[in-house]
Amino acid sequence: MELETFFSISERQIIAVRETTHTILLGLRSLRSLPSVEGKRLKPGIFIPTLYLASGLPYTIVNMMSVVFFKNMHADNEFIAQFTSLLQIPWVVKLFWAPTVDLYGTRRQWIVVSQVVLGSLAIALAGVVEIPDPVKISVAVLVLMAIASATQDISIDGYYMDVLDSSQQSFYVGVRNTAYKMAVLLGSGGLVFLAGKLAESGWGVVNGWAAAFSICAAILLVLSLFHSMVLPRPEQTKRATLTFSEFLTVFRTFFAQQSIVPIVIYILTFRLGDALMLKMAQPFLLDPVDKGGLGISTSDLGLIYGTVGTVALLLGGIFGGWLISKQGLKKCLLPTAIVQNSAILLYWIMAILKPPLIGVCLLNAYEQFSYGLGVAAYTVFLLSTVRPEYKAAHYATATGLMALGVLVPSYVSGYLQTWLGYQNFFLLSFLASVPGIIVIFFLPLTKGAENPA
Repeated sequence: MELETFFSISERQIIAVRETTHTILLGLRSLRSLPSVEGKRLKPGIFIPTLYLASGLPYTIVNMMSVVFFKNMHADNEFIAQFTSLLQIPWVVKLFWAPTVDLYGTRRQWIVVSQVVLGSLAIALAGVVEIPDPVKISVAVLVLMAIASATQDISIDGYYMDVLDSSQQSFYVGVRNTAYKMAVLLGSGGLVFLAGKLAESGWGVVNGWAAAFSICAAILLVLSLFHSMVLPRPEQTKRATLTFSEFLTVFRTFFAQQSIVPIVIYILTFRLGDALMLKMAQPFLLDPVDKGGLGISTSDLGLIYGTVGTVALLLGGIFGGWLISKQGLKKCLLPTAIVQNSAILLYWIMAILKPPLIGVCLLNAYEQFSYGLGVAAYTVFLLSTVRPEYKAAHYATATGLMALGVLVPSYVSGYLQTWLGYQNFFLLSFLASVPGIIVIFFLPLTKGAENPA
């Protein structure tokens, strides 16, 4: 099927999306009068997927869709890299306001309110793109969305542990991860494709992105309505306010573990290469050939990332998890790291050879597969660094360090790409991944680390 006929949308459909969003907002005002599902213990398989769909979609808007949006708005690569990297800060420091979710209200309430706020911000984003200079104001909206999204993640992860027992938590890990990836597929694939296709069909880039963000808003508001009606109400014990000494104990016990120096160096440096490459991958695919890019359309970019790329990423993660469960982390960490980081060279090759679209699809799919494989092993290692009595806080500390290790190289990636050009930039990205591989030889990969709880 030709891409030109693969998807079409009329002006009436765009208007319908906006009217639907408006209707949902009116419905939210009467939430208290809606019938409750109190007393009916719904199976977690009903609401766990929707919770993590709601978690993944705003993250995708902030960190993935925004890159393509700003590129379509003719922002330069330095601005795109720096600003979208700074949007990671709420996820880096969310641990510091996480106690607020425990001390005020219930996690269930935080979930519903966060989703209403996120849906409203998505409506604002859809309206912002219609003004003459949308970039500056959209920056403020995306900052607020990042804060609200990180807060929602805190409440959803806490609620997950509240409403499920330990065996259910293990069982539904795959369900929540799949739902999250489906949100990534929807945002970075389907909605980016929609925005690009509308632009190509004559409706313009502005209307395309307005429709895409309006659909995001409608989904988030529908999910908030759904969750306000069906989420169980587990008993949530209020935590006493932590003293400063108790708060520091969480961090002290994390940094007091054996071989903490190589552990921290590894967490901070392992994703250095792919953080550089990934931030500039989409601008590279979109930039015209005379600027060193591949000149791929926005709709084709949506198909690459939203179909073949996402499937390959999921398969890589699944295969990585299976491989580690069979062979142990000690045998898998180094080989998977080599496979993941060697795949960065594929973008260097594409910058040189300028392959056709089918070649880009295949090379990107392999890179996504290797990324899923490597990050699966990396995540298992992060889990092995936590102590049982502080598992949530320690894991939040480890992932905060990981986010910091991604933020810094992402921030400078636009400057480096502009200075070096795409070919040399992708080669530098590969070389930057080498220190993270070397540090693996100094990690305490004990038997306990092979099969973390």
